[in-house]
Amino acid sequence: MACASFTKLNAASSQWIGQQPFTQRHGSLTTRRVSVPIRAKAYTDELVQTAKSIASPGHGILAIDESNATCGKRLASIGLDNTEVNRQAYRQLLLTTPGLGEYISGAILFEETLYQSTTDGKKFVDCLRGEKIVPGIKVDKGLVPLPGSNNESWCQGLDGLASRSAEYYKQGARFAKWRTVVSIPCGPSALAVKEAAWGLARYAAISQDNGLVPIVEPEILLDGDHPIERTVEVAEKVWSEVFYYLAENNVLFEGILLKPSMVTPGAEHKERASPQTIAKYTLTMLKRRVPPAVPGIMFLSGGQSEVEATLNLNAMNQSPNPWHVSFSYARALQNSVLKTWQGRPENVEAAQKSLLVRAKANSLAQLGKYSAEGENEEAKKGMFVKGYTY
Repeated sequence: MACASFTKLNAASSQWIGQQPFTQRHGSLTTRRVSVPIRAKAYTDELVQTAKSIASPGHGILAIDESNATCGKRLASIGLDNTEVNRQAYRQLLLTTPGLGEYISGAILFEETLYQSTTDGKKFVDCLRGEKIVPGIKVDKGLVPLPGSNNESWCQGLDGLASRSAEYYKQGARFAKWRTVVSIPCGPSALAVKEAAWGLARYAAISQDNGLVPIVEPEILLDGDHPIERTVEVAEKVWSEVFYYLAENNVLFEGILLKPSMVTPGAEHKERASPQTIAKYTLTMLKRRVPPAVPGIMFLSGGQSEVEATLNLNAMNQSPNPWHVSFSYARALQNSVLKTWQGRPENVEAAQKSLLVRAKANSLAQLGKYSAEGENEEAKKGMFVKGYTY
């Protein structure tokens, strides 16, 4: 499917990995014709189109792919029990917001949500399509301890991923998300970085083979008291490994999206960085590591406040970039919505307006036109949680 543009020669054997070269002799000269591995091309054009539609000017991604356990924590914060009825009610509030498609081009769903409908029987995927929002799906199975590492983790979920992805495609999903993490206080170890990169690459190849644009997300956690220079060092190493293994797995770069962390100091570092500083370090790192063939870079918020995440994104769009630089926020879009809703039916309309306020703010930030003037104090509160999980 995905056409490979990267191959690697094994110098010791002069053979291409997994293939035999075709050799011809012309007099005393020997020429080698190497067959580049081509993946099944059934979805290539669709993958490119999907990625481009998500990475469209003034648009970003609404991430509501929290596991049921994490969604339960969100609901508990406003006094609601973690039941399917309450989860459905909250997701219905988000996914039926009128006019959401003006600012949001993709929505990442949890598996439960992908198969759910509104209380009047309309499928959530159809609600999204009505707003020209592309439905996406979280496909990883979460983090587990990585044996032999420095108390680090790896992301599980490759087993059965191909068949699950095929079913998600039938249900209407057109892109996927796989989140793994790297911890700076834990080293990070070479083993953890390699495991993260390889897992992401295998997931990306399997997703593309089943018609889903993969979001590649090696989240470098905010945990720690390290300076911003250390974050840059680790981020460059991580993204170098990620793109090496993406190429090794013949992933079509034009048919992926990235979801990186912004380059910031550790959350416990004594000095805060300005949006301009964060933009400078983040874009410098990405320009060193990310090919311009990638359509979009959709940043995660990582526990920043709603306003902080928007200001940083705005700073990164003050000059042209090789890719669409935008957002894929969860808490930084939802926090004000939850507090406004409080689980009460009479507050649904106000909560939806709150979502539109944040979506519009980040839409403007994607265009480099956002101003924090008039933002309330609640939107300025940080949401960092040490060792955060989904």
